[in-house]
Amino acid sequence: MPKLTVTPAEDHLTILVEESRLDAAISTRFKDRIREIVMTSRTAVILDMTNIEFMDSSGLGAVIAVHKAMPGGRVLELAGLTPNVERVFRLTRMDTVFKIHPSAQNVQEKRA
Repeated sequence: MPKLTVTPAEDHLTILVEESRLDAAISTRFKDRIREIVMTSRTAVILDMTNIEFMDSSGLGAVIAVHKAMPGGRVLELAGLTPNVERVFRLTRMDTVFKIHPSAQNVQEKRA
């Protein structure tokens, strides 16, 4: 099971991914667990990817699947992409699909 820390706030839910890799080895379990969490939330979801140093196409696919499964007008935003992970989003042009924040702290400051 992927290590995740969920922190609710008034207008969003932050999910900190406490894994260094988001790859084929954990992508399916990651996607399923995030979907479970998202379904119980009534707010925007911020996926804090600060700890992820490596992400392959399976990991990217899992994030996209969660994005597509977001219920009723709720959004999935990303925060804290490391340079390697940011490169994956940029090369696949997924940086144009997701709202990406420099850090989860940055999101909280903007929403305050």
